[in-house]
Amino acid sequence: MTDLTDHAKNLLGRALCARLPTLPTAVWAALGTGGSAAAGLTGEPAGTGYARQRATFTGTGMQRNVEAIRFTFTAAAGTLTHVGLFDAASGGNPLTFSPLTTPLTVAGPGTATLTGNALTVTPS
Repeated sequence: MTDLTDHAKNLLGRALCARLPTLPTAVWAALGTGGSAAAGLTGEPAGTGYARQRATFTGTGMQRNVEAIRFTFTAAAGTLTHVGLFDAASGGNPLTFSPLTTPLTVAGPGTATLTGNALTVTPS
């Protein structure tokens, strides 16, 4: 993921100028239907049992998710095309987003999994 949101760009700008921003202490992965720099990920499913999932990362330079990230659905959610990171399990601030390599169609109950090391955050 290389598309930083406006919020993430502001965090980095303050950090580079020694202005001590409040950095996230945890991040949550989310799925949606689109995204923009201003809004971050958009179109998160509602009423489908879906919830953001906590993600942990490791690495120097490029960051990779340590463990599989599993999203559970109790109903159809349509086609999801993007993944994003937030600083809260709900609400909160969007940090980054990116299109999925392959769109995910959720036609009914089930689980969607992002395997370990599948989600990368690359500083550019």
